[in-house]
Amino acid sequence: MLGFVPPLPQQPGRPPSSGHMIVCGDDALARRLAVELRFIYGERVTLLLPPGRDANNPETPLTQRGRAAALFGRMSAAMNRAGNGSGSTGGSGDTNAGVEAVRIMEAPEPSDDVLEEAGIDRAAALALVYDDDERNIRAALTARRLNPRLRLVIRLYNRKLGQHLEELLDQAAAVAMPGIDPALLDASTTVLSDADTAAPALAATALTGSSKIIQAEGLLLRSAERPPPRPGESADPGLCTLALLSSTTNDPAGAEGSDSSGDEAPQLLPDERAVADATGRGTVVLEAISRADPDRPATRMGGRGAPLAQIFSRRLRWSALGFALAAVALVIASLLTTKDTALHSAYLTVLDLLGMNDPAEGAPAARQIIQILSGIAGLLLLPLLIAAVLEAFGTLRTASSLRRPPRGLSGHVVLLGLGKIGTRVLVRLRELDIPVVVVEEDPEARGIPLARSMHVPTVIGDVTQEGVLEAAKIRRAHALLALTSIDTTNLEATLYARSVKPDLRVALRLYDDEFATAVYRTLRTAHPGALTRSRSVSHLAAPSFAVAMMGRQILGAVPVERKVMLFAALEVAGHPQLEGHTVEQAFRAGAWRVLAIDATPPADRNPDLAALPPFDPEGDATPPPSGLVWDLHPGYVLRAQDRVVIAATRRGLAELLRRQRSAVPGR
Repeated sequence: MLGFVPPLPQQPGRPPSSGHMIVCGDDALARRLAVELRFIYGERVTLLLPPGRDANNPETPLTQRGRAAALFGRMSAAMNRAGNGSGSTGGSGDTNAGVEAVRIMEAPEPSDDVLEEAGIDRAAALALVYDDDERNIRAALTARRLNPRLRLVIRLYNRKLGQHLEELLDQAAAVAMPGIDPALLDASTTVLSDADTAAPALAATALTGSSKIIQAEGLLLRSAERPPPRPGESADPGLCTLALLSSTTNDPAGAEGSDSSGDEAPQLLPDERAVADATGRGTVVLEAISRADPDRPATRMGGRGAPLAQIFSRRLRWSALGFALAAVALVIASLLTTKDTALHSAYLTVLDLLGMNDPAEGAPAARQIIQILSGIAGLLLLPLLIAAVLEAFGTLRTASSLRRPPRGLSGHVVLLGLGKIGTRVLVRLRELDIPVVVVEEDPEARGIPLARSMHVPTVIGDVTQEGVLEAAKIRRAHALLALTSIDTTNLEATLYARSVKPDLRVALRLYDDEFATAVYRTLRTAHPGALTRSRSVSHLAAPSFAVAMMGRQILGAVPVERKVMLFAALEVAGHPQLEGHTVEQAFRAGAWRVLAIDATPPADRNPDLAALPPFDPEGDATPPPSGLVWDLHPGYVLRAQDRVVIAATRRGLAELLRRQRSAVPGR
């Protein structure tokens, strides 16, 4: 466990002090993570960026250092406003330090010399959040060699490779530090994916209705956004009320609430009095918690394999059905007129259809007429067989190509972009059996092979060009998810889609919060009857990475408008706000709430909290010997050996960690 370091300003050229944290990256996530660590958790931070222009916006003349400085300046001003308004600084006692609160370095690669200059030997944690998996792996191996005690948080898109790398780096730490505490060893290396963190929230915006399912490390958290109750009615709180929506949610010109929205902002984890007094505000409630199916494969659109509906066209199938009905009618006519057996009548009819029977000379007139009709029907069989062979050959030849959107498709989701984020969102949508049409400009994009294997209809083309969205059946779509890496492309596609279908449900990925707020407000004013959401992937993912750098197990992050609420696992020991208190006493409005408890003895405890089966105590204040307990009795007293799952705000979780550090000697 790290020792607590008071948050003092750090000059850009001054060498770092002991216990600081290092963030290495090349995109928005690195800057967001540095902001999170500095202004929420009060940590000393060294930010290592590549020199030159922004990789995501090469046309922007602002350098990486300039973008980071601008972001830190805005965050410092926001924290000052929040501190003056509420008396809370969020753990940062020197927010006036602004840009000087973070030491910024520029280097093309995190080499040995660069990491040593950044103070890797004295650092407590290192985050490697480059967009390139290979670069992150090389830097992680180097950092583990330079400082075996270092806590590593690594951003990797490849899940299986991440598991193997985590085991390898943990083993290296165990060899370098014999007798290390297993809990510390388990937290020494954490592999995360920003795509996996943000995908559930982005996919949830495409769901019909207000119910959202957030999958987090094997748990399914079902939350619902409920409208304000009518006069004389009381809202069902579910398991608990997670948030009160902002007071502007019913205002067509209102913006989504954020940390700087003042009294109009959404309130996270309110108490019962706040919920009762919040007339006219909607709520977000936690409805249910269950286990997810492990590694459930994403379903294909149209089923597995190559069904007949995909091999043969509809006209060919109707033609075959008509021929079969004609053959059955001939068999019935032969059976009725010749008084023969059913099997023999069917046999003679098949021979007549294939032209293999002898002429029915001397036979009754009815038999001769049936033979002539069978011969005519047999003439139709040959072109039908040839068409079937040609269609089957063409289908098999194009089985590896992308599928086009079907003619009658409607109620689907149009997904723009098949990069890292878009690919993960596509998997989530197909797991929920939501029909999807993908639009991607690059035929060699990362997610194209996945879309091909899942038989997802895909349109290759520039979404800003005329006719591309029409090819994706945007007029009959249910929702649009604009998830390309270019803000202007997402905005242009959204504006055009809204001009075609004003009531279309839209969620677009935008980097800049101020720009996202302006876009949201304008779209909501122009189309008050449609749902509009703007989301930043780095804003959704940064809290999870920050908690991992503090050595805690993060279960998930749930967006509430433009705020983020975290679900985390904590040991009760060392937390004076939890240990020895009842569940009701441990609740801190606007900061944290205990949702579940694992009372398994530490020696028998499963390190994977999400793998434990849920248990319903049915009002009993005594938990079972093992397993997770949800819907706890408010009078249950939390013990030091317990492990809990909490819902917390970013500042609330930071306060818990700071209090634990100051309360436990030697930590």
